[in-house]
Amino acid sequence: LRNRLTGLKPDILMDPIYIGLFGSTGAGKSTLLNTIIDKNFFLPVSGTTSCTSCVVQVNSNHSKQYEAKIHLLTPEEWKDELKGLVALAELDDDEDDNVRKEAVSKITAIYGEGAETKSYEELCRMSHKIGNSKCIINLKKENKEDLSKALRPYVSTQSSHGGASEEDGKGKLWPLIKHVEVSVPRMEVVPEGVIFVDIPGMGDFNSKRDAMWKENINKCSVIWVVSSIERIKGDQNHETLLKEGMKAFQRGMCRDISLVVTKSDQMELSEYINKHDAILERNETVKRDKMQMMKKNLEKQLPSDSRVLRKADLVYTVSAREYWNGETLNKEETEIPKLRDYIRMFYVAQKRDILKDYVTEALVIFSLIQSLQSNQETQYQCGNMSHMKDFVQKIIGLGEDIEKCFTAIEQPLIEGVDQAKKLCTKSIDKLLNRVQRCQGFHRTLKAVCLNKGVYASRIFGRIDINNSLAQPIYENIDMSFGNIFRIQMGTCSTLKTCLDLFKDAMKQQLQEAMESNVSDRGVKFRFLQQETDFIFRETEKVILQKKAEIYNSLSVSIQDNLLPFYEEAARQSGTQAYRRMQTILRKGIMGELESGMFEKARDSMREHFQALK
Repeated sequence: LRNRLTGLKPDILMDPIYIGLFGSTGAGKSTLLNTIIDKNFFLPVSGTTSCTSCVVQVNSNHSKQYEAKIHLLTPEEWKDELKGLVALAELDDDEDDNVRKEAVSKITAIYGEGAETKSYEELCRMSHKIGNSKCIINLKKENKEDLSKALRPYVSTQSSHGGASEEDGKGKLWPLIKHVEVSVPRMEVVPEGVIFVDIPGMGDFNSKRDAMWKENINKCSVIWVVSSIERIKGDQNHETLLKEGMKAFQRGMCRDISLVVTKSDQMELSEYINKHDAILERNETVKRDKMQMMKKNLEKQLPSDSRVLRKADLVYTVSAREYWNGETLNKEETEIPKLRDYIRMFYVAQKRDILKDYVTEALVIFSLIQSLQSNQETQYQCGNMSHMKDFVQKIIGLGEDIEKCFTAIEQPLIEGVDQAKKLCTKSIDKLLNRVQRCQGFHRTLKAVCLNKGVYASRIFGRIDINNSLAQPIYENIDMSFGNIFRIQMGTCSTLKTCLDLFKDAMKQQLQEAMESNVSDRGVKFRFLQQETDFIFRETEKVILQKKAEIYNSLSVSIQDNLLPFYEEAARQSGTQAYRRMQTILRKGIMGELESGMFEKARDSMREHFQALK
């Protein structure tokens, strides 16, 4: 009992709640975050160009100082990326493009001008920054201005801060940064324990940073897809980002998603007499239109009784500039206070349940200790445990119930595989024929192959061949998958129903096993009831952790099958390299289609379900 009591976490309310800001280049994520935490110009901002180069986490601490931890790639992780960068930096007969420029800028930032002409082996032998640096750099400053200045070289891309001009060469460290953690003194406007995650773009070429990109999306309880007002109408990128964010409902911890439209004060006002009313009217129209679009997409993936579908506010139109300047809109009309209120309400709702469980757990343990102390002369009685032994031997019944629960996804899975096979040729053509309308895609395709079928391009967005081929399966299973794994929503779902019924039966058996003449029967039964609840809460945590593995098993299986063809295509260079890459990938995918690639992916998901059972 002592061990059980001391095992209760004393800082239970400090378990973090992650809020992810997810958006494309120049969307204004950093500016929005600065405004939410009430610290203007804190994180580096750079207009419409990409400024934040890596994932940045921001939270509060008990210190009076502003602190930052800069996490660097290890030498092995950097060498793994360098090999791909050297391949992308090679000159060929085609025009220079953004992929090559980015590869060259990373190599020269670390090794100096002219280094892009050297081989991988030559670069590995050269002395460079990461060889003698620690994997974590700590910064501590007395005020936000000093930390902001010290932080800029680490979190900004070269294009946003002109790398070579930074003192001590710090500006050239940006290719080595894995992620950054920033801590500020306790904030009045945001509850302690909330961690904001500034998630740049659509992923990263480096496999470790890209894995961290996915990990950060999956661990966020709330996702804000951020897009500026000037892009929201003509550009479809925010819809792509919303779809990526919605996947977090299936594979991650996400409980809520919103579209946050930034720079909502920007408007062509020559035709309007009243600037204030025109902005508010336009913002309401944007909200109405985008809310309909979001609900339509969410309804395709989530059960009809999901909380997020009943939300009053799925879209926010915010203006950081007007929040600070107040030239046209008042603070309430900028909707920054509205976002803060939402954060507080979400935080309180989550923490209230955690605190209630914690206090109940402690009180029951104390009650049992008090009971045992007052009945020291009473011999300990186990009660009739034969009931429990018989019941435990019948636990297989739970396995049968879970098997039935998982059966719900079987037919959608089969139909999804059939659909994926029918659409495979069309999917390949869509992925590989961009060169006809997109200049420079040849080197982007090489980057895709170097990274096992996945590449985050600044021009073409996130390209994921594996996921694109599996998409018809995902579209078929999403609703059933969501129904099975909605434990984190606190509502009735198939798997949760199975577990709850078994838990209730377990408690009933415990009650029957305790003989009526057992001293302090009620106190002891409450303790055993609570231990049962504890076991099932831990089980639910395991299920949430395994959920992502199960969901991703389809695309991972396809990636494993196509890996030899990615490697062969990545080795192509010189004249007509793009055509050869196309041919290799097309033949490889069609060959694997004939060999049962999608059936193998289906079987892989089945195996993951069985492992969870």
